[in-house]
Amino acid sequence: MRMPLTWLAEYTDLPAGATGADVAAGLVSVGLEEEDLHGGDITGPLVVGRVLEFVEEPQKNGKTIRWCTVDVGENGQMVSEGKPQEIVCGADNFAVGDLVVVVLPGATLPGGFHIAARKTYGHVSNGMICAEDELGIGHDHSGIIVLERLLGAEKAAEVRPGDDAIALLGLAEETVETNVTPDRGYCFSVRGLAREYWHSQGSPAGGFRDPAAVDVPAANEAGHPVRVEDDEPLEGVIGCDRFVARVVRGIDPTRPSPSWMQKRLTQMGMRPISLAVDVTNYVMLAVGQPLHAYDLAKLDGPIVVRRARAGESLTTLDDVERTLSTEDLLITDSGERPLAIAGVMGGASSEVDDATTDVLVEAAHFDPTTVARSSRRHRLVTEASKRFERGVDPEVTPAAAQLAVDLLVEFGGGTVDPGVTDLDATTDRQAYLLDVTEPGRIIGIDYPRERVLQILRDLGCTVDEQGTGTDAGHVLVTPPSWRPDLVDAPDYAEEVARIDGYNNIPSVIPTPSQGRGLTHAQRTRRLVADALAGAGYTEVLSYPFVAEELSDQLGLPADDDRRQAVRVANPLSEERPLLRTTVLASLVDVLRRNVARGHKDVALYEVGLVFRPGGPLAKAPVPGVGQRPDDATLEDLYAAVPPQPRRAALVATGQAEPAGWWGPGRAADWSDMVAAVQGVAAALAVPVVVTADADHAPWHPGRCARISLPDGTLVGHAGELHPKALAALELPARTVAAEFDVDVLIAASEEPVQATAFSTFPPALTDVALLVASDVAAADVERALRAGAGEALESITLFDVYEGERVEAGHRSLAYRLTFRAADRTLTTDEVNAFRDAAVASAAEATGAVQR
Repeated sequence: MRMPLTWLAEYTDLPAGATGADVAAGLVSVGLEEEDLHGGDITGPLVVGRVLEFVEEPQKNGKTIRWCTVDVGENGQMVSEGKPQEIVCGADNFAVGDLVVVVLPGATLPGGFHIAARKTYGHVSNGMICAEDELGIGHDHSGIIVLERLLGAEKAAEVRPGDDAIALLGLAEETVETNVTPDRGYCFSVRGLAREYWHSQGSPAGGFRDPAAVDVPAANEAGHPVRVEDDEPLEGVIGCDRFVARVVRGIDPTRPSPSWMQKRLTQMGMRPISLAVDVTNYVMLAVGQPLHAYDLAKLDGPIVVRRARAGESLTTLDDVERTLSTEDLLITDSGERPLAIAGVMGGASSEVDDATTDVLVEAAHFDPTTVARSSRRHRLVTEASKRFERGVDPEVTPAAAQLAVDLLVEFGGGTVDPGVTDLDATTDRQAYLLDVTEPGRIIGIDYPRERVLQILRDLGCTVDEQGTGTDAGHVLVTPPSWRPDLVDAPDYAEEVARIDGYNNIPSVIPTPSQGRGLTHAQRTRRLVADALAGAGYTEVLSYPFVAEELSDQLGLPADDDRRQAVRVANPLSEERPLLRTTVLASLVDVLRRNVARGHKDVALYEVGLVFRPGGPLAKAPVPGVGQRPDDATLEDLYAAVPPQPRRAALVATGQAEPAGWWGPGRAADWSDMVAAVQGVAAALAVPVVVTADADHAPWHPGRCARISLPDGTLVGHAGELHPKALAALELPARTVAAEFDVDVLIAASEEPVQATAFSTFPPALTDVALLVASDVAAADVERALRAGAGEALESITLFDVYEGERVEAGHRSLAYRLTFRAADRTLTTDEVNAFRDAAVASAAEATGAVQR
């Protein structure tokens, strides 16, 4: 939300010499977020220019540029002895004779962008013809600014080439932009921001001037007929609880919006369109109430507010035909023809145009949930929907309509109908019995009683110190209509702390009690993360939401329980409505994004929860908050939540070891994944067994390892992903991945590990090469060697695998290095040979191995 300082000064007092940075700091002090500062940062010649001629020149890259001659008045003396400027422009939304905004060499645009004459596309361009985003007055970069469209023909007729565009567009005035959080919907207006700035200055008496404090005539029977027929309200809440309609007749359609209004709309990042539309936008920005103007001549009967019917459609103002849902709230003509999606966007059939003389102004209050769902359903985020879904003040509705009517009469020459329609079904806010010491207890500061009460009154609350049921320590507090978020004691405590000043809250570091620390599970999770990071993997955090087609992309079998995912009722994105059943499902998306941005050698890991329902979930009860739920209710709550085991996944593609002067690099392969999981297990002192797994999607059938505990409990899988899965996921060939169950490792590592004394005697090394059938797993051979080698075996390493000449067909040679060490002596050669022979005999018996 933007706010020019000149507009702010109309509603509250600014200290002498206050800058945009000062105002932003004040807003930050009361909990708002500064987004940006606009205006005041353009220096040098920014002038009005008139396009005299241009030549379109196609380029080799397929783009067409315009080689323009532009009259910039006397400013041309600075670069070309008063001659018209020759400028290269890539836009095509202007014609010869149009007035445009030209920045000349020597100027500086927002962001420190210095302008100089430069050669481009074979010409020397003496400046630049500007678009909105280049001047910081909007986000449009689709075309340059044409002043006849921006200011209107009448205002543009007063402008001459060479005029100062900085003053014309108000670019010297500073505008503060804030990020409005969902609980502060009232700050989506200059009225709301001005009130917050007033609070930041100590809420001085008389320092806030409410623009909505206008006289409004009472409703009568002569107003335009309106009915609300919401027979099936969404979740029991009526979609529209207030609707104000006012009519202004005889507006001169040729009259433009006043220049000051156009300037303010431009400063706020909006484009002036016509008087009726500009007035509704201006009032919305001023007081936060979205308005809509209908061409009265295009209406055939009363306005009826109802839910959409199955099969209905509406062409909205953006010329898109939208299929409506039965949950959409509509504004209709006589209950039949849809005119608008309530709170989102109007329809094209009743919009005001250049011939409109009679206007019906709508100011209504719609249910935030209804508007939010319609906005997301149609992927249509508008200035109106952003305000309604955060909550609009229902008491400002008639005042907003009156402000719009007054402006239309003043600048459009119309007359207002005496009829006033105001259907008001709003309910009064409920008073809350507040213990005045509660904010102090929650925040940890002893706020005096009078300070608490004064802050509540400054916020607009009604404070009754003598109400029914109150005592010396309690007061009845009724929140203002624009603060639907104030419900209970913590809400009021937050407001007291915010207005009194967050800087007044001391920073106190709590002293931990003795005997407490990390649990075993917490320590284990840290060790898992440290081991993966130490192996060269980068930790990422991905959203746990996945697309429905992901199971097919991963190639999961139809009966795989990983296909049974929980669907989110109100997902952040309709494209990703499911909760992940595997961490790898969301991690591959992070990998794809990194690869798409040019990173070829990537190794990532994530530790997070997955959601494995295993079947239909029970419906969760909604217990009260007055007391702790009983055991049966807690069991029902847990039964309604899917099991959420903790898993870890890692992926890698590209080079695991880079090439350099030391030699060629090495690509990441399946063995890196197995080694990473084994490294995690070793860090936790948990023995694991690695075996081949012929069929476990999404891994390659011949390059997938099953990792388990010695008792057979599955830990996870590691290896190379299936080529079909890689193609569906748009990942590089030979991408490798692993996923394992952290909870299994946590449970397996709970038993204490018995440390053994480190032997100071030298190790004895011996190598053995065994000939085995090609289908015998190396892990089985290693297991047999360990079993026969005895307790003196310290380690065993497979260092060579050979198939080829001098090896019988269908067989391969496996070479192992065995390390023996005794705790109390140096082993003799005979002892080592005996250990080796016993190991070979064990391997021969178990796997048919023959020593070479």
